[in-house]
Amino acid sequence: MNIMLFHSVHGMRPAVREAAERLRAAGHEVHVPDLYEGRTAETAEEGARLKDEIGKEELLKRAVLAAAPYSERGLVYAGFSLGGSIAQTLALGDEKARGLLLFHGTSDMAENTAVDELPVQLHVADPDPFESADWLNSWYLQMRRAGADVEIYRYPGAGHLYTDPGLPDYDEASAELTWRTALGFLDSLAPQA
Repeated sequence: MNIMLFHSVHGMRPAVREAAERLRAAGHEVHVPDLYEGRTAETAEEGARLKDEIGKEELLKRAVLAAAPYSERGLVYAGFSLGGSIAQTLALGDEKARGLLLFHGTSDMAENTAVDELPVQLHVADPDPFESADWLNSWYLQMRRAGADVEIYRYPGAGHLYTDPGLPDYDEASAELTWRTALGFLDSLAPQA
């Protein structure tokens, strides 16, 4: 699969590069744009300031420009937290999208969004301070109404960014289960020979 992977509010941390390498080792082509252009944040608060300084519209513009050279071949959009939100926005606007893989984050949807059975998989902590149960239920129903084929995996007791070994939220068991499930999802999207 051809994957466009977006980083979290923390920026291009080592965990994002490691995730890309894990995906490449599984046989996928992975593109990892640095939407913060080399800047990173140690805390979510620092990251939020960076995100606000750059601005949502500029981040989306950078994401669209990064994806454009590869979108004709059909991308799987993926991302961590903020990156998941960006991935979702791009995937729902790309009629050639092959799938959407979300780690730790979702996004609002436009009222008239429609996709043709887009495969979507979300991995999220339970509870998650940024993705409440009510929000996730509403998001799931909106995605289904839009035509997406959605799976949600919740990880009790894990912190928000539980797949990043360099952050306090890290949960090794949940992270490994997430990766096994996500790699299976990506394998299911591959064209059958």
